[in-house]
Amino acid sequence: MFQTQFNDQIAQTQAKAVEKAKHLAQVAVESAQELAEINQAAAKDALAAAQDASTQLLAIKDPQQFTKLAQPEVAQEAAKYATAYQAKVNKVIRNSNKEVAQVFDASIDDARDDLVKFVKESTKTAPAGSEAFVSAFHTAFDASLQQFDQIRATTTDAFANFEKSVESAMANIQGQYALKSAKKSAAKLAA
Repeated sequence: MFQTQFNDQIAQTQAKAVEKAKHLAQVAVESAQELAEINQAAAKDALAAAQDASTQLLAIKDPQQFTKLAQPEVAQEAAKYATAYQAKVNKVIRNSNKEVAQVFDASIDDARDDLVKFVKESTKTAPAGSEAFVSAFHTAFDASLQQFDQIRATTTDAFANFEKSVESAMANIQGQYALKSAKKSAAKLAA
């Protein structure tokens, strides 16, 4: 009887794992499609910009026109484009990471619940006279579950702090570039 219940539980757990693996594969495919679309759009935009630059270069008739093409505004536009591209890619990656984390959290919850159920079922059929052992086992098992929950909370906090650090670093880099560009423009106007 116990072996049949155990086998059924394993089969259910494996079926859940297969479904979650399919879901993760779908998330990966969707993220790859989004990144491919972003890269395709970026390639089209870069090609259009290159064609525009080529047209402008071919239209140059004197050196002053050439210096107009090498202005800081051109570099600023390129930086804005790169920043927008990076923001799109970061969004796709962040969204897929969150979904993967949610799937793993749900998997951990399911595994924990299955383990608790298994322990309850197993100890329910313990032989007479083993109450002290079963009680000690339950105490140790509950303590290990609490430690597991603490580790999980710490990991979740660490992931959130990492995301905040990355976002802060990106904001600092973008801010530094904007400040340098503004200083160059101000210096050029003063000259």
